[in-house]
Amino acid sequence: MRVMKYSVLLGSGILGLGSAFACAASAPLDYPETKKIDVVDVYHGVEVPDPYRWLEADVRESEEVAAWVEAQNEVTFGVLEQIPYRDAIRERLMEKLDYERYGSPFINAGRYYFTKNDGLQNHSVLYTTGESLDGEARVVIDPNTFSEDGTTALAGTFFSPDGRHMAYFVQEGGSDWRTGFVRDLETGEDLDDRLEWIKFSGASWKRDGSGFFYSRYPEPGEGEAFTGRNTNHMVYFHRIGTDQSEDVLVYENRDQPEYNFYSSATEDGRYLVIGVSKATSKNMILYKDLSEPLGYPVTLIGDFENDHSFVGNDGPIFYFVTNYEAPNGRLVAVDIRDPSKNNWETVIPETESVLTGVNFVGNQFVASYLEDASTRVRMYRPDGSFVRSVELPGIGTASGFGGERTDSTTFYSFSSYATPPSIYAYDLITGESTLFKRAGVDFNPDDYVVEQKFYTSKDGTRVPMFITRPKALRLDGQNPVLLYGYGGFDVSLTPSFSTTRAAWLEMGGVYVVANLRGGGEYGQAWYKAGTKLQKQNVFDDFIAAAEYLIDNRYTSPEKLAIQGGSNGGLLVGAAMTQRPELFAVALPAVGVLDMLRYHLFTIGRAWSNDYGLSENQDEFMAQYAYSPLHNTVRGTEYPATLITTADYDDRVVPAHSFKFAAALQAAHDPRSENPVLIRIETGAGHGAGKPISKVIEEYADVYSFVARYLNMDLPEKYRRP
Repeated sequence: MRVMKYSVLLGSGILGLGSAFACAASAPLDYPETKKIDVVDVYHGVEVPDPYRWLEADVRESEEVAAWVEAQNEVTFGVLEQIPYRDAIRERLMEKLDYERYGSPFINAGRYYFTKNDGLQNHSVLYTTGESLDGEARVVIDPNTFSEDGTTALAGTFFSPDGRHMAYFVQEGGSDWRTGFVRDLETGEDLDDRLEWIKFSGASWKRDGSGFFYSRYPEPGEGEAFTGRNTNHMVYFHRIGTDQSEDVLVYENRDQPEYNFYSSATEDGRYLVIGVSKATSKNMILYKDLSEPLGYPVTLIGDFENDHSFVGNDGPIFYFVTNYEAPNGRLVAVDIRDPSKNNWETVIPETESVLTGVNFVGNQFVASYLEDASTRVRMYRPDGSFVRSVELPGIGTASGFGGERTDSTTFYSFSSYATPPSIYAYDLITGESTLFKRAGVDFNPDDYVVEQKFYTSKDGTRVPMFITRPKALRLDGQNPVLLYGYGGFDVSLTPSFSTTRAAWLEMGGVYVVANLRGGGEYGQAWYKAGTKLQKQNVFDDFIAAAEYLIDNRYTSPEKLAIQGGSNGGLLVGAAMTQRPELFAVALPAVGVLDMLRYHLFTIGRAWSNDYGLSENQDEFMAQYAYSPLHNTVRGTEYPATLITTADYDDRVVPAHSFKFAAALQAAHDPRSENPVLIRIETGAGHGAGKPISKVIEEYADVYSFVARYLNMDLPEKYRRP
């Protein structure tokens, strides 16, 4: 049931902010007046008003929403421009990011490839050095030539097994939509191939190099490309040199429009493995015998009870990492001739550590584990017998270890919160690591300490956090702390280096990451304890982290800022509406903030394993209790808030942030000097593919805002004119 009528008009005027920042900061702001409409939805007998429903319209389609965005940005940037050290922070960020950085090399058809950014290039460039890693570097593709402003980015490269061609995807404005192209690697020229409406897909080549498999959606209806629900995913085969209209449909399921498909050809070229999902966890597995062109995909694992990740095969023996009867994960062998679960053979058994992934390279299984949120890597033979542990440089995060079964060398990168990334070549025969490149970032790890602390959440659960701080830190309660969290989708936050975080430390801040329930740090039980009816555990864990930092005098409420993006934006929104007095600054980025309607846009319904659905009464009650949009309370003094989003975000549509900003501004105590602002990036999306120039601008704004409202005493290099 819904009743709708229009009332208050959008305010067209914005009062002056004053000529000095001190004036803007010492008096409450006049926000753009946001129109309200009388919309009431009824969920299981509960009437829920939604007065800002009109802000759900696509900003590219609605002049009214575009005007609201412009008005909000005018207020926001009017405040930010008055912060005297904003330009100095931007300049320092440019200096810190101006260093050469490399991606891990990889080998395809005997040739070495790697990515490199000279420093302030908007995007890294892909190079090849031919048959030797020491050979002369030649540009394969330079995404910086795609657009003048850097908003068009390279979104994936996929090499044919024979080394003759490379399929590559391009994204515009940070959108999840991809356009596919094919490049001749000998001539460096693109073929005429152009593939549209690709999303949530890679490209997997046939062994003969004639073409590749990929997934796409039907072309959206007019005005629905960035907000409409993504349904009817399909797997196609594209033969190079042909028009997309000639692509062969390999698999679809029109009876299940919410299903998504991810395909991968086996290294031996015999099979196509198709993962089927309807949410962000739990999947089915199909396979197709490519030696039978007319054969239909066969169901191998036919339920959505667990997660299964394909690793490789020995003919009809398929290897999967699975959490079936192993919440922390194990590697199993499945014979496709008799695939019942009773016949699965364990190759690498479950351990107390969480198995996060396995690569089949150099005829060995390279297994990556998490132990208290940091990486451990162990090598196993194909029969599952242990070979060795990889000796890593310390406690941190190692990633990479890709390649084929015939390779004798693989590459991995390693970093930690206070350790800039280094790339190593790993000899699969001897187990020796050799340094390939080390980042030359302006940062001295010896000035900082990374410590892992464990604290107790509301229900008694023991939760870990990483604290990165100056060695000389005094526990006097006066330190500016940035507390970051995510807590969802089985995602683990492991120690890794960030140049922007290094700048925060250099500014005199302390950086804290809490490993909340809902993440994958301790396996399936830890993840599920932060989902659906248990989602409040995540917010309790985060709030308890803040209380620990205050109680142990790392900081105080006046010096504490919280930050999170996407699902982490929900985390910040929930924490700040539940405990506004606990934080001085709140930074919800591209957040999921309307928990009752998130599933109605783009790929949102796939998040239901974490959030539940408002269609179900018990899940609605849980959502309604914490949904940030629905839990703002009029007259409350909220922390100084800078909401960030982007107009091209088609993952978490910006309407979440728009509606939350409007509700928060309306509820915020009008006497408060804390601003409630929304910064809406134009020509950007959820985050992937964002050019360095926009990263620098955004972090300059965020850090200057935090520094101002935590009353930080910045070092000279961050205050220079």
